[in-house]
Amino acid sequence: MRQQLLAQAEAVLEEWVKARGGVSTQETIEGFRLLALHRQGARGVPSFNACRETCREIAYHYNLLSGSPENRDHLERMMGMLVEHLNLFVRGKMEVEGLGEFCCASRPLRQQSAVEERSDG
Repeated sequence: MRQQLLAQAEAVLEEWVKARGGVSTQETIEGFRLLALHRQGARGVPSFNACRETCREIAYHYNLLSGSPENRDHLERMMGMLVEHLNLFVRGKMEVEGLGEFCCASRPLRQQSAVEERSDG
């Protein structure tokens, strides 16, 4: 399960790199390709750094699950939620360039929706 979740997280960042015209790195940082992909994806987009800690948390949970922890189910669920958080952030970032200026808040999306609703009504 942990291997699948890590692969999903890497796929999200690969898509981001590809969408920006790049070729995904095969390098690793601290033993994780995920962290190298994040570094690559953040080049030229400072607000993309908002998901750096999410990537590090995914790597942390991957390492925790390497052993035989008693709370395996909880750790797998948490890692799954982190991967989903990364996915949502990157998808939002693809739609709204400014997403992430305030950590990974959806504030720009909410503001844009509110403006659109006012102009429609």
